[in-house]
Amino acid sequence: MKTTKHKEKAGPIALVTGANRGLGFEIARQLLARGLRVVLTGRDEAATSRALEALGAAGKNALAVRLDVTDPASIAAARRTAEERLGPVDVVVNNAAVLIHETDEPLSIPRDAFRTTFDTNLFGAIEVCRVFVPRMAERGYGRVVNMSSGVGQFARLSTYAPAYSISKAALNAFTRVLAATYQGRRGGVLVNAVDPGWVRTDMGGKSAPRSVEQGADTAVWLATLPESGPTGGFFRDRRGIPW
Repeated sequence: MKTTKHKEKAGPIALVTGANRGLGFEIARQLLARGLRVVLTGRDEAATSRALEALGAAGKNALAVRLDVTDPASIAAARRTAEERLGPVDVVVNNAAVLIHETDEPLSIPRDAFRTTFDTNLFGAIEVCRVFVPRMAERGYGRVVNMSSGVGQFARLSTYAPAYSISKAALNAFTRVLAATYQGRRGGVLVNAVDPGWVRTDMGGKSAPRSVEQGADTAVWLATLPESGPTGGFFRDRRGIPW
């Protein structure tokens, strides 16, 4: 990665938020297996570095960088580091998310809890896209994958974890708007959302029916779409689902 010759031979560069564990880590691992170079990011620099070490030999094509999606300065700093060490980012996977106040009483959730949830789950994704997506369009290639949830589908909205569910519905709306912004342009930016299903992670719990490998598959597929691939869609198991 230190020579221009190596960069020319290497694959696209993907940046994954919340990549120090769970789905984010598995998405990074699978992208590396597909030949991409990967920037693993997370708020906890030490945890993200440990995740890079856990990749073993595959980690030679990866980089661990601190990135807090709620801090625009850290996003800009991560971009500079990624470009200096690897090159311009071609793929963004907005995976970082929080789940707090799983109560089924939306009006009992403190205002600050709603704000904290939206700051990470929605506004964080918007800020990451603000830093990276215009540069993708300038270079004529880009893939954006927003990790959403089935509980954010309008057809399925219920009282489950209201702050989380509403934030994911809003992320879906952002996905549609951003995709429409670049659709038909020569920028080649494809933007899609994913429902990974109920996955066995720290957030999903041990009783979840799906493995992280299963949960990550569709995100990796969307991150590596060909030019003719879909944009502005919501996918589960590589199939489109209703918003």
